[in-house]
Amino acid sequence: MSQLSERPEKSVVGVSMPHESANLHVTGAALYTDDLIHRTKDVLHAHPVQVMKAHGRIIALRTEPALAVPGVVRVLTVADVPGVNDAGMKHDEPLFPDEVMFHGHAVAWVLGETLEAARLGAAAVEVELDEKPSVISLRDAIEAGSFHGARPVMLTGDVDAGFADSAHVFTGEFLFSDQEHFYLETHAALAHVDENGQMFVQSSTQHPSETQEIVAHVLGLHSHEVTVQCLRMGGGFGGKEMQPHGFAAVAALGALLTGRPVRVRLNRTQDLTMSGKRHGFHAEWKIGFDAEGRIQALDATLTADGGWSLDLSEPVVARALCHIDNTYWIPHARVAGRIAKTNKVSNTAFRGFGGPQGMLVIEDIMGRCAPLLGLDPMELRERNFYRQGHSTPYGQPVPHPERISIVWQQVKADARIADRRREIEAFNAAHPHTKRALALTGIKFGISFNLTAFNQAGALVLVYKDGSVLINHGGTEMGQGLHTKMLQVAATTLGIPLHKVRLAPTRTDKVPNTSATAASAGADLNGAAVKNACEQIRERLLRVAGTRLGANASDVRIVEGVARVLGDDKELAWDELVRTAYFQRVQLSAAGFYRTEGLHWDAKAFQGSPFKYFSYGAASAEVEVDGFTGGYRIRRVDIVHDVGDSLSPMIDIGQVEGGFVQGAGWLTLEDMRWDTGDGPNRGRLLTQAASTYKLPSFSEMPEEFNVRLLENATEEGAVYGSKAVGEPPLMLAFSVREALRQAAAAFGPAGVGVELASPATPEAVYWAIEAARGGGAGQDGRPAVAGEVPADASALSNA
Repeated sequence: MSQLSERPEKSVVGVSMPHESANLHVTGAALYTDDLIHRTKDVLHAHPVQVMKAHGRIIALRTEPALAVPGVVRVLTVADVPGVNDAGMKHDEPLFPDEVMFHGHAVAWVLGETLEAARLGAAAVEVELDEKPSVISLRDAIEAGSFHGARPVMLTGDVDAGFADSAHVFTGEFLFSDQEHFYLETHAALAHVDENGQMFVQSSTQHPSETQEIVAHVLGLHSHEVTVQCLRMGGGFGGKEMQPHGFAAVAALGALLTGRPVRVRLNRTQDLTMSGKRHGFHAEWKIGFDAEGRIQALDATLTADGGWSLDLSEPVVARALCHIDNTYWIPHARVAGRIAKTNKVSNTAFRGFGGPQGMLVIEDIMGRCAPLLGLDPMELRERNFYRQGHSTPYGQPVPHPERISIVWQQVKADARIADRRREIEAFNAAHPHTKRALALTGIKFGISFNLTAFNQAGALVLVYKDGSVLINHGGTEMGQGLHTKMLQVAATTLGIPLHKVRLAPTRTDKVPNTSATAASAGADLNGAAVKNACEQIRERLLRVAGTRLGANASDVRIVEGVARVLGDDKELAWDELVRTAYFQRVQLSAAGFYRTEGLHWDAKAFQGSPFKYFSYGAASAEVEVDGFTGGYRIRRVDIVHDVGDSLSPMIDIGQVEGGFVQGAGWLTLEDMRWDTGDGPNRGRLLTQAASTYKLPSFSEMPEEFNVRLLENATEEGAVYGSKAVGEPPLMLAFSVREALRQAAAAFGPAGVGVELASPATPEAVYWAIEAARGGGAGQDGRPAVAGEVPADASALSNA
């Protein structure tokens, strides 16, 4: 076992413990970015000047009326920018645009003594617009040929030969929805110029280093003149990876120009109308199976709705392509990706980062094709699992493919699948107007950033004379428990009790050039960096202890805060050891670093090994559906998930539960609607609040929810043998959607397959039920199942 993955005796990692800020969260004592204004003197409040049109060029921007509003101090416009007028890493997102690109685009910001003064000032700003045609829907963008960014193609094997060898060939298309992050804390930033003339920005950001970079280039400063700190976030889910930068830059610009602290905090409607979502996708596909139902070939085109600018759309599409295989071996594949340019907010990272979209496509295909092949959906999935020696379509060997089957079989056993399916069959026979169904799906999710350079992390660990320890790392805490795990890693590596270790807020002047807390890699990267720093200090202390105890350093162990010599009763308490080291002038701090090894990626050829490892999991879901309304409830969920050797089991189980529920929300409830008409509100987001955008709540939770972590699953080469947990569980919710599909089909004749919209709202489920009852009539007149075509057909036919 490698040094990175090996655990010492009596380690603190692997112990279940609550989130380090849990008490603060539930008592309301935890401070977030916007709470800091109450501790800051003379704060100015910023309010956006939003233009409520989908597209148009600004002819005139008159700010004088705003300055006449009592309490308004200044209006920020492009003329005030001393550096670069851009808030994006692709340089396609002007901070102060001269062209409105989506409904609600902010073109200026008003600073006021109060938020109300700033709001009234923003309302007084006059914007004259030359309206232009807009593209709102993804289908319209495809038809208009409105695209931007890279167009990758993933190719493996001989696709034409694969189809020629297929006994069954099916084609279809699939359009599925975007998703709103709906973190509890909206975008927020607080900036001021400190006594040294340095710009200090408190930001609710998953990527402090990039926020620092954007603020610096907007202000015309160097990075060492800007410090960004993130205390904690009230949720992020990817929505705060790229999008906080512009808001932080507005606050910083205001602070620079006025000499006063400036606060930016979006209200919920502003956050919903100004910030990006999960990318909605359109997929067009053709798939071939042999006579036994094994996949032979796949030809697909995935189109993401990127919105008005690129943001992270290119890597999102790349990851979607890399995950269209999910747990299935596809010997011959050609999958193309592209990004639609629409007049909507710029879509961005969201938990799973394209992986859910790619995996949903293949799971939808399997669910639609199983009845056509005369196979049980579970059997079809199982027949196509990766086996030993298989590689992905992009050329990466699949390590531990047996775990796909292991978690699958464990869920089968835990959930009593065979017995319950017989019970469901009996229930359905006795209930003509209510049907139940049970589905089982698996996941394989790659862990690492698509861009190899991002797979690095730093840490700074300080040991003080009294034996207390302070750790700094580049990861941010958004409620996911990263800080808890880092405390456990530090305590384990140093061999001391957890209470000896404290964690400092994430700051760019402590750990520079960090990557975003994203890609599920926060614990892997930062944990390894913290471990590296602690190991440096521990090695120095072992030498001190060896000298003091009259033994070789290699024979000394530090366990539970005491240094002991192997096979001897000599010992030295941690506090005394640290004090001794100080008087011997031994360095008690260290900078740690980690880079993920073994990664390589050729983006042009779309080949390589972009992932350190894969996380595996399986979930079964049982649903009950009302045939009159399409309403449904989730009766039971059983999950087995692979997190390697968990760093913090309670945290990881919570992440699995939360990820699953968020995935179920995306797939069944969260129905984003945009005005696509030609009226004055074209392009307006219609679901602007929790009253119109339905989030999963207690009533949508499974009535019985069983989650367990895969045992004996050490991941060689990862920090203390653990695996990432943040994103993979979200895709376990495919089981809910597939159960709804099967329940809807149960209202029709035996063997009928149905098409199911995503999100599968009660309305969508009702129309699927009607299609099943009609034996194949879709809600819009199209066939409700994928259509089989001749095996040598070269053109796709719409299903």
